[in-house]
Amino acid sequence: MEAKVRPETAWKKAELLAGGAVRIPADYRLPFLPSRSTAGPGAGGTAVVFGFGNTRAQKLISREEGDFQLIHENGRLIMMKGSDVFLDEVELVPTLLHAPNQAFVNIDQTCIMGCKFCASPRLEGILTKNLTDEKILKMIKEASQRNGFQSVAFTSAIPVSPAMTVKRMAGLVRAVRGLLPDVPIGVEPYATRPDEIEMLREAGADEIKLNIESFDRDIFERVCPKRDYDHILHAINHSGKVFGRNRVCSNIIYGLGETDENILEGVKVLANMGAVATLRALRKNEYNVTELENALGPLPPVTPNRMLSLAHEQKSILREYGLTSLSFKTMCHSCLACDIVPFWDV
Repeated sequence: MEAKVRPETAWKKAELLAGGAVRIPADYRLPFLPSRSTAGPGAGGTAVVFGFGNTRAQKLISREEGDFQLIHENGRLIMMKGSDVFLDEVELVPTLLHAPNQAFVNIDQTCIMGCKFCASPRLEGILTKNLTDEKILKMIKEASQRNGFQSVAFTSAIPVSPAMTVKRMAGLVRAVRGLLPDVPIGVEPYATRPDEIEMLREAGADEIKLNIESFDRDIFERVCPKRDYDHILHAINHSGKVFGRNRVCSNIIYGLGETDENILEGVKVLANMGAVATLRALRKNEYNVTELENALGPLPPVTPNRMLSLAHEQKSILREYGLTSLSFKTMCHSCLACDIVPFWDV
């Protein structure tokens, strides 16, 4: 299957994802409010999703400085890199809640797990939304009435215990399923028990994302000291049976010091379970860099070449196992904005 974007466009996307912020002209007024995420690669920052060449990329924005510059010229938007035109035409893609076309809600950003790469619990309350279930359901109902709405998804930090968070997530899924009976719903819990997987499916979830984070056990233990590697793998395997093939995915973060061989072995292990890996380049920022480097030492940045090479290799593996990223209707494979997505970008 051919990719949905041209190779040169995929390269530009990789450059964007690997690079720094986009500088917005001081006198340019954005047509909608930028995103202030409390989860995911952009947590803690102000970001916009840029669309170009049938794909998109989420980037932090700044009015002062950036590796890229947005230019408003003759009624269209151009992106520059230095003195050169980087993209001769871009569009600003609105997000409903966290992602284009999705109401993707972070239920809680307070967390006891202490994962070194995660910015959410280190935001010191500046983005805490104190979301009650009632407020979340109101937000989703309002989003469902806006143009472009297609799906709902839930993620969450772990404020008290994994079991309590999964139970709350299942309750929200059940409520949304009653409110929007035909809308795809995705869930991204830290679930380690078979009954938790089944609870979410029975509540009405269509897709599930259970993040292994790293297939290098030594790195995993350093960056996720309170998570259980084997329990996560068992949960992914069980989810493949409960949700079905092409309905389960899992983050593998790279740029933590692992080898490409380790990453691709992880892709194969997941594929054998019917799950599609989400290969995600590490994003370092002011909220996570100190703890990451204390745990792992200096970490060189991920290059565009590595992003594209891994995505091509992943595509070959997924094809071998009869899997694809294109079937997902919720969460990251559907959003496209944070990663090089096999079958779409390459």
